[in-house]
Amino acid sequence: MNIQAWRGWFSALLLSLAVLAMAPAVAHAEYPIKVRPPNGLALTPPMGWNSWNRFGCDIDEAKIRAEADALVASGMKDAGYSYLIIDDCWQVSRDGHGDILADAKRFPSGIKALSDYIHIKGLKFGIYSDAGDFTCQGRPASRGHEYQDAAQYARWGVDYLKYDWCNTENVNAQVAYETMADALRATGRPIVFSLCEWGLHQPWKWGAAAGGNLWRTTNDIWDSFNVSGHYGEWSSVLDIIDQEAPLAAYAGPGHWNDPDMLEVGNGGMSLDEYRTHFGMWAMLSAPLIAGNDVAHMTPETAKILMAKEIIAIDQDPVGSQARRYEKSQTFEVWKKNLSGGRTAILVLNKSDQPQTVTTALGPLDMSTTKSFSVRDAWAEADQGLMTGEIKSTLPPHGSKVWVLTPAK
Repeated sequence: MNIQAWRGWFSALLLSLAVLAMAPAVAHAEYPIKVRPPNGLALTPPMGWNSWNRFGCDIDEAKIRAEADALVASGMKDAGYSYLIIDDCWQVSRDGHGDILADAKRFPSGIKALSDYIHIKGLKFGIYSDAGDFTCQGRPASRGHEYQDAAQYARWGVDYLKYDWCNTENVNAQVAYETMADALRATGRPIVFSLCEWGLHQPWKWGAAAGGNLWRTTNDIWDSFNVSGHYGEWSSVLDIIDQEAPLAAYAGPGHWNDPDMLEVGNGGMSLDEYRTHFGMWAMLSAPLIAGNDVAHMTPETAKILMAKEIIAIDQDPVGSQARRYEKSQTFEVWKKNLSGGRTAILVLNKSDQPQTVTTALGPLDMSTTKSFSVRDAWAEADQGLMTGEIKSTLPPHGSKVWVLTPAK
């Protein structure tokens, strides 16, 4: 990805943080909130594809259409990936009436025609904007144009809005996201609202009441298992897992914690690490927004992204986010309640060496005398009946996902 683009984003973030530090009364004031009724969307975590992690600003109409074609042809759409979301850099200016304009060189047919193409494919269309004066890449954003932009999105057939947080000097996050939520609802079109302010103002505490369906809880993800990027400003998989651990109570149908988009297939991690990344996001009831080049993905990447029983854990209608029950320097154990009285358990090897982890059920608040039917969710294979404990043999940075059903 273009290093100048990343530097621009990083500079904008530092400037925003500096202003927030200088103006705590504006940035951190407690505002009374009018609780908005649920919009009935995202009752399970949204699944789809976003252009940013793989392409950054290098997007155009032909490339997006190719990804739409690939989502269908690869089986991703049938696996549940329904949203195709264009991230930053599609917009260039506003016209004399203040309406947002797409880059005519990159999108010569216009956004409405592209949206129509995506809908004809049986997919839903998502777009990007920002709560500040400019987006993270310096394009026109929505501050002061919220209702105008929302109306334009509705005319284009937008189904999902990712709303970022760059260049937001002297803006209160809660108020900014409330304003856009109200603008989206005023259109009468059902549009999933994704709040993307990186967890700076604890959106899990107010995001649902403000009208959001999901909210970012962390810095941007870095395509690495355990190494942070750019002096710690971008987060590895393990960084994000740690940040998500205390937030389980805030997630549920229609309102989700968002640990950022998937990096599976982008080349920075091993296959075992990508399986752990994907399995953990499923345990966390996270939105599963792929960020790879679907049109050119390998069979190994496709197998991870379309792992049926892992996706089922993410999409379970109970909507319970996993909780971490055990953490050591070398491994972790997570538990997620599923429908039908079932339980998902993920055992994670954080070390650089293979290891076998024995997980006792008692500390997981589960019966130590009852027998459970155990299924390996990655292998999609039954493992028979077990009582009291489960043993997991794990490769370096690998994990096992078990689904336990009480035996009759």
